[in-house]
Amino acid sequence: MHKPALFNLIGKTPMAEITRLDTGPCQLFLKLESQNPGGSIKDRIGLAMIEAAEAQGLLKPGGTIIEATAGNTGLGLALVGRLKGYRVLLVVPDKMSTEKVLHLKALGAEVRTTRSDVGKGHPEYYQDYAARLAAEMPGAWFSDQFNNPANPLAHETTTGPEIWEQMAHNVDAIVVGVGSSGTLTGLTRYFRKVAPHVEFILADPAGSILAEYIATGHVSETSGSWAVEGIGEDFIPAIADMSGVTKAYTISDVDSFATARSLLKEEGIPGGSSTGTLLAAALRYCREQTTPKRVVSFVCDTGTRYLSKVYNDGWMRDQGLLERQRYNDLRDLIGRRFDAEEVISVTPQDTLMIAFNRMRAADVAQLPVLEKGQLAGIIDESDVLLTVGAEPERFNNAVGGTMTRRLEILKPSADLQALRDTLDRGLTAVVADGDTFYGLITRYDLLNHLRRTLS
Repeated sequence: MHKPALFNLIGKTPMAEITRLDTGPCQLFLKLESQNPGGSIKDRIGLAMIEAAEAQGLLKPGGTIIEATAGNTGLGLALVGRLKGYRVLLVVPDKMSTEKVLHLKALGAEVRTTRSDVGKGHPEYYQDYAARLAAEMPGAWFSDQFNNPANPLAHETTTGPEIWEQMAHNVDAIVVGVGSSGTLTGLTRYFRKVAPHVEFILADPAGSILAEYIATGHVSETSGSWAVEGIGEDFIPAIADMSGVTKAYTISDVDSFATARSLLKEEGIPGGSSTGTLLAAALRYCREQTTPKRVVSFVCDTGTRYLSKVYNDGWMRDQGLLERQRYNDLRDLIGRRFDAEEVISVTPQDTLMIAFNRMRAADVAQLPVLEKGQLAGIIDESDVLLTVGAEPERFNNAVGGTMTRRLEILKPSADLQALRDTLDRGLTAVVADGDTFYGLITRYDLLNHLRRTLS
């Protein structure tokens, strides 16, 4: 059987200079690993680890590839493994983006979701879960990116030489993140041989223990949580060589996500949340320099993999990653504000089919019905179902004949107990004052508000 031509497109990714963001006295270049066929830098290790396992007799025809992954290593393994005819079973934490999960399943991989809020040693910790599955399943090979020497070797033999060539043998610093640490370890080994003066700068999400380890040499026993996917750890990976790291920056989720969004707006480059972390650290490093330096970092994966998260204003606000005007009253609990043009609505003249399609597209169970900018009623799933019943042609009925006109209206100044009373009666709270409509508050909105008060 012929080797899939797609494998020849892994690596050899382009380099782009940042020209529209403030890089201080430095030049900053991003290696676009998002241009790999699977959309991320992890295609390199997916191919390398599988081929090494085949050569060592660890992975045989009809075998199963198992891995614990935040997504991109799984995509690299699924891309290569499925084309080679293997079963691919991946254990992923529950903070993984919907796009990644759908991509994995489309490739034919099996996905097991586990908790992202537990650490090493817990039975539902994603790495321990994957190792247990591999031990229990005949013919399974656990790729184990965190301990697999083929991981850093892929970067030592491909990523490093590519950077050196593309930068015309003129590099001063490289900004990296650490997930499995394969990129950092592989690049450190390569540049020690060809350019030992090159500095390595660590970009680490707030909550991870790695930046503290670089600063103090101490491994913290407690870690936090972070929304960035793919980098940051609560332990030091066995393959990690961080001896070349001269400085580490701790980057908050807010900065990571905002920087990823600014990269797309200013440079036209869509990157994921980890790209935002790396770029935020790289920009800080560049701006701190007093002499010109040539700095390299990475677009680790494509931003199209995060359209439901990084580039979704609603999700960003729900997570507290995107600020909007605060009123210190019930308006702060509204998921979609009318005054900010965030409300998805229908008119009384629209059909029930239009209402249903908009609910489905916006992933909501109810919509306000507006007429000439004024609130006329609410329509929800149960209203539509009661009308349509067993007669689908009633989807052509007008919303006005089905909507609820008796509304539970709360002024913005009403207290949380009044809101709870409304929601406890199975109603959606309408926040309005006179003719001014502000938006709806659902049970989900209240739960999300209560969750944010804990963080």
